[in-house]
Amino acid sequence: MSLWKHCLAVALFTALAVTAACAQAPGAAQPAAVPASGPAAAQPAMEPVPTAPMTVPPPPGAAASTAAPVTQAAVHWTLEVLRDGQQIDSFDGTTTVGQARTDTHHKVVSHNVGCKDQPAGSIDLSRTITVSPLQVRANQIILAIDTQETLENDTAPATPEGCKLPPQPRQVNASHPGLVVPEGESVNWQIVNKDPSLAYRVRASLAPAAGQ
Repeated sequence: MSLWKHCLAVALFTALAVTAACAQAPGAAQPAAVPASGPAAAQPAMEPVPTAPMTVPPPPGAAASTAAPVTQAAVHWTLEVLRDGQQIDSFDGTTTVGQARTDTHHKVVSHNVGCKDQPAGSIDLSRTITVSPLQVRANQIILAIDTQETLENDTAPATPEGCKLPPQPRQVNASHPGLVVPEGESVNWQIVNKDPSLAYRVRASLAPAAGQ
């Protein structure tokens, strides 16, 4: 009897020990996971690099085009009078921006007229030019120009008998409110298209400052 009891006690003790070990298993520490290696390994997230906004450089001449106009400057200008493409007269001067200069040139001419080809009365082919620089901006000079001149026709009339008459003069008046002249260059302004053609070739540049 005593041997049987002893075996039963040993069996119960063993069962209790196994039950206690199973109860402690869920709280046991787990081994640390070993990170994978090779292509399948997780890669760290890449933080996007901020991109600076693109700056487009201004086109050439943009800074000059927004520059303030020059108001305290003197402009040296020349004006050539072209008749049928040939220079027949010229004017020049140095004028401060905002002021005007007026010059008059005279040319007295006479013609032989009549059937006897005798000298007739003379006529004054005067020419008056007024030039006023208005602005100097971005290497361009703006000029206001007024002109009054007496112009003879290319052909002289004749009487029914074939006797010569003097060419008929005509008065030409023209005004340009703002002729744009690139500094150091020249531009043409057409006054009369034909019989005869009349044009002005205008050139302008900034005059050196006083003391230079």
